[in-house]
Amino acid sequence: MTAASYANYDALLLLSFGGPEKMEDVRPFLENVTRGRGIPPERLDEVGAHYKHFGGKSPLNDLNREIMDHVRLALDARGIRMPIYFGNRNWHPMLEDTVEKMAADGVRSALVFATSAWAGYSGCRQYHEDLERAREHLAERKLEPIRMEKIRGFHDHPLFIEAFAQGVRDSFAKLPEDRRGEARLIFTAHSIPDSADIASGPAGEGTRLYSRQVAEAARLVAEAVGVAEYDVVWQSRSGPPSVPWLEPDVVDHVEELCEDGLRAAVVCPIGFISDHIEVAWDLDSELQDEMDHHDIVIERSATPGPTEEFAEMVVELIRERTDGLPVRRLGTLPQHGANVDGEPCATRCCTPPKRPGHPGGHPGGHPGGHPGGRPGGHPGGHPGA
Repeated sequence: MTAASYANYDALLLLSFGGPEKMEDVRPFLENVTRGRGIPPERLDEVGAHYKHFGGKSPLNDLNREIMDHVRLALDARGIRMPIYFGNRNWHPMLEDTVEKMAADGVRSALVFATSAWAGYSGCRQYHEDLERAREHLAERKLEPIRMEKIRGFHDHPLFIEAFAQGVRDSFAKLPEDRRGEARLIFTAHSIPDSADIASGPAGEGTRLYSRQVAEAARLVAEAVGVAEYDVVWQSRSGPPSVPWLEPDVVDHVEELCEDGLRAAVVCPIGFISDHIEVAWDLDSELQDEMDHHDIVIERSATPGPTEEFAEMVVELIRERTDGLPVRRLGTLPQHGANVDGEPCATRCCTPPKRPGHPGGHPGGHPGGHPGGRPGGHPGGHPGA
């Protein structure tokens, strides 16, 4: 079979982080995520316990399949025939298996949508490395090569911002009327080691592109909903206290606001596409549990993945490459992410920081102790998804 071709591309590949789908998958999945990083077994046991609350099943794969279904409908509505494939870095469907299927189907050129809006090693460059590894896998299996072109980042795309903004509006509307006017808007994204944030972005364009993009997206959403004062905080830290990570932590921050008399807040997970494990656990479980002894109402706003706006945005990003559609952006920060066949998108872009004894380094840090004794997020946490 030969795949249907649209403007020189045979298919779309949705590339993501991956997640277990039953309890037996959890430990091997975590071992895949942390392979080669010397993570102590007790840390994997601690994170594995989070998955027990969800029956061992991460929501991520199903959420990505939902995105694929919506994108397929949006493409069909425009008469665009482009098959969509799904591959993961850390769990089934593994990327290597997916590209084998694509090669067997006759795909020779594919666009790649990675489920992260952000600059940085884990959020961008590692996806380029995944594509390079996939091409090497095809070569080792003596299969036909596939040209794979990663689509650009999208942290300030108008449809991305509007989807978040609508979620924030809906959450404010759910707050009790007597508290709504005093409610605080709090944006949260996945924390990463300070060294990884410093290294995010291409050489010569300044540092900390990851945290600057998060701050810009938060500003754009706040402007869209007419909120002048807001906070940007972080979550899902997973590293020893000796390694600085982006702060403040969302739970610590909300507790401080409560001490100052805060009675209501809308928490917007600006750094996440979908309600996967780190949104469901860190915000819907841990944050809410910590706030039980405070007189505060918290509404967590929806992520954009299931929305029509998000699917339309993906189609726009595709058509930028296929039809020369004008690039739509609301922000001014550098926006990278696009390149072909696993090449980094810019010179010395998002290089992984070195850790002692690990020449290659990895920005996920070394999961271990946690500030305030509170368990952190996913080992090797992933901005986006």
